[in-house]
Amino acid sequence: MTRTWRIRTVTDAARARIAVARLAAAHGVTTVERARLAAELSGRLRQCLTKGGVWVLTLDGPSAGDGTLHAAVVPAPDAGASGRTPWTMAVPCPEPARVSDVGTVTEDPAVLSEALLGADEDTAAVLDKLAEQEELVAFHREELHQTNQGVLALHAELDAAGRAQREAFAAERRARNEAENARRRLMFLADASAVLNASLNHDEIVRRLPELLVPRYARHVDVWLFDQEDDRHPPTSHPRAATRAARTGRPQYAAAHPGGLPGVDDQPASALDPDRPLLCIPLLTHREPLGVLTLSPPGERWDPDDAVMLLELARRAGTAIDNARRFEHNRDIAETLQRALLTELPTTPGLSLAARYLPATHGLNIGGDWYDAFRQRDGGLITVIGDVTGHGLHAAVMMSQLRTALRAYAVDGDSPGRLLTRLHEYLRHLQPDLFATAVIARFHPDGHTLTWAAAGHPPPVLRLPDGRVRTLDAKPGAMLGIPLRQDIADHTERLAPGSTLALYTDGLVERRAQGIDPGIERLAAALGSFGSAELDADLEGSADRLLPPLLSDSERDDDVCLLLCHLRG
Repeated sequence: MTRTWRIRTVTDAARARIAVARLAAAHGVTTVERARLAAELSGRLRQCLTKGGVWVLTLDGPSAGDGTLHAAVVPAPDAGASGRTPWTMAVPCPEPARVSDVGTVTEDPAVLSEALLGADEDTAAVLDKLAEQEELVAFHREELHQTNQGVLALHAELDAAGRAQREAFAAERRARNEAENARRRLMFLADASAVLNASLNHDEIVRRLPELLVPRYARHVDVWLFDQEDDRHPPTSHPRAATRAARTGRPQYAAAHPGGLPGVDDQPASALDPDRPLLCIPLLTHREPLGVLTLSPPGERWDPDDAVMLLELARRAGTAIDNARRFEHNRDIAETLQRALLTELPTTPGLSLAARYLPATHGLNIGGDWYDAFRQRDGGLITVIGDVTGHGLHAAVMMSQLRTALRAYAVDGDSPGRLLTRLHEYLRHLQPDLFATAVIARFHPDGHTLTWAAAGHPPPVLRLPDGRVRTLDAKPGAMLGIPLRQDIADHTERLAPGSTLALYTDGLVERRAQGIDPGIERLAAALGSFGSAELDADLEGSADRLLPPLLSDSERDDDVCLLLCHLRG
């Protein structure tokens, strides 16, 4: 199908445009494509009318296999406008139809205008659709804007939640670190207190303080005790802050800048060491300061919580040193009193005596062990060794009273069993809560008869001249002072020249993990290893050589008494 229109006037152009629009609609061209065809054709026809002359509009319908409408505007062959560029356009026809006639286009201007408007219905529809699309686009744009605002608000909320979560995590981490540091300080304080209180030697406590504090909490530690100066070195001057702490009893911090430590007074930097901060803490007791603990920090300065912990440690160290000094003072008094009360052994023809007393090296377990030896009127020799329960000054005083009472009772010439019975009654009435153990051995004037009695005490050990050793374990009496009546029996042994009797206290033979029997066996074996000639020649030296192997495994937490009685050959 081919249609042609000659265009000279505006009416010709309108009539041709209307016809093209109708034919395009009849051939199934889409509304958008019809609007595009009408718009471009109208613009081309306006240009042609402006140029003048006669123009030919040709519209070729779709052929078989080609679903396209072709429109062309060229100058009329007889118009003499050759050489001008023709205008062409093609629009697709999805469903081409057979069109024989699209009706006659009138030349009446009014009708033509109405028809022209009808021909522009496609354009108007497209414009309406475009308007709807614009409204839809505006609606979606507004939705997108609202969505973007919501997304921005959500991002802000998420960011705020993230910051809050990070702050919560940081706070939790700080709290966990603070709790861990507090636990670490408490553990250190507990462990350090246990170390300081484990010893009753104040010199050892002073030595352990730097070991505990360096290098974690201090770079350098100095302990100044007021009443002690090392005679091997001249006295050294102390920082002014330490002197002020000693005078006021308050901790002092000396540095170029204030420390701000709780409970500590700030002082200018020390002239002795101006570049190093010093923390001077008095070692206080319930009575008076014992000294000053001077520390320098491991870094630039102390953490305030560490400083509080150091103040508490210094308080506990002062208490530990004070307790150790009081213990040492009481122990020295008890040991001095006990040694003063121990007897100087008498000289007896044919009988050698050797005694040893060793105070406990740990604890206040001194003052209860004693030995004694004295003559009776008939020429017999009383030897005794005993142990008062309890320790310290009270035990030493009671030991001296028992010793005096025993000597008084022995004047009457009583036997060992009778003497122990009278001591038992004495304790029951004098000190109902005090007990004692003892062994009394009496060497008769003939020199060959031994009478002995025991009250709750380890049995005597007798070395025979041939080297055999016997334990005199005949039934002993109960402890002295227990709340019951008892008559303690005597036991008699015949002695041959060269015999040796060993009296001792439980500190020599008793071990906590083993009991007393293995210790007695070791004592018997050690005594049997000596020869009679060796004991005759040097009983004192034999006593010295006897003690070390027996005490090699001892913790020395109790007194040790040993009395050797040797009948010379």
